[in-house]
Amino acid sequence: MKKQLIYSVLCLALSGVAMNFVQKAEPTLKEVFKKDFYVGAALNYKQSSGQDAKSTALIQQQFNTISPENLLKWGPVHPQPDKYNFKPADDYVAFGQQNKMFIIGHTLMWHQQTPKWVFEDENGQPASREVLLKRLQEHINTVVGRYKGKIGGWDVLNEAIDDQQGDLRKTKWLEILGEDFAAKAFEYAHKADPKAELYYNDYSLYRPEKREGVIKLVKSLQAKGIKVTAVGMQGHYGLTKPSIEQVEASIVAFSKLGVHVNFTELDIDVLPNPSRRQGADIAENFAADAKYNVYTAGLPDSVQQKLTKRYADLFALFHKHRDVIDRVTLWGVTDADSWLNDWPIRGRTSYPLLFDRTYQPKPALQAVLQTAKNKM
Repeated sequence: MKKQLIYSVLCLALSGVAMNFVQKAEPTLKEVFKKDFYVGAALNYKQSSGQDAKSTALIQQQFNTISPENLLKWGPVHPQPDKYNFKPADDYVAFGQQNKMFIIGHTLMWHQQTPKWVFEDENGQPASREVLLKRLQEHINTVVGRYKGKIGGWDVLNEAIDDQQGDLRKTKWLEILGEDFAAKAFEYAHKADPKAELYYNDYSLYRPEKREGVIKLVKSLQAKGIKVTAVGMQGHYGLTKPSIEQVEASIVAFSKLGVHVNFTELDIDVLPNPSRRQGADIAENFAADAKYNVYTAGLPDSVQQKLTKRYADLFALFHKHRDVIDRVTLWGVTDADSWLNDWPIRGRTSYPLLFDRTYQPKPALQAVLQTAKNKM
């Protein structure tokens, strides 16, 4: 009886060891897609500075590239003419270096989160073209130059194409500098770090009008001898829209320009959305309404299954086009820190990512991992 008890205890112990081994041997995103493309996440400051230990462990385990959600946008990093706030960005870059990750800089030129002083003279009037160009060059030289050889790729220009017609968006950059504002930003970035990859980044690029606008912009830069390494397609998608065919059409169209494609801000909004279009226009905000926040007690299994299939379909598409896709970056690490909890309505309970609010993988993660195995 005593021998039998000892034998049972040994079996149980060995079983536990085996279980631990299985758990540790579980494949990760960066391992499964290692030969295909980088897989990454956008980090907030708590994560990149190590204040969120659980997130840090998850990021180190799963991802081999990182993007900054906000800390390298003009407002946070250069809030006043004579003041730079580099501490958060330094911590972010150090985190990426320590973990041997491909580090992304986001973003050098954008019509949002750029302080008013950038576009004004000392009297509050519109700055001249010469003054604005000088400020832009100084900003890019300082920020890109500080991380030269450390940040591997920059979103030089963000969301410069109009949503409706595919024309250049009416912004202060266009108004003051004219149509060569994009060329100047790319020129300054290349000069500041000639080895860095340089990207154009935008949302809703599955829409034909917007896609054509980006094609026209990239061609105009190429005609000036300016290299655009890749177009960043922000993947702020829903459960059914856009269709896989629409996304694929843009991958193919951009690759024909001789540029690569990055999926830069991937998440899937499972909630009803009052926004007029699928995208990421942060100017669109709506008042709280219970009918747009329907899963406060948890995600129903039926919706979880739809989310799982959606992620599987998208990653199968990415894997199919791995010859032109360099990177897939999720916009956030867990559901808890997703921007979709507060856009386009604040305070919602959103479920757009591969890891839940308790840092646990959702069924979608296994489905994503399986897409690489299925196509090998």
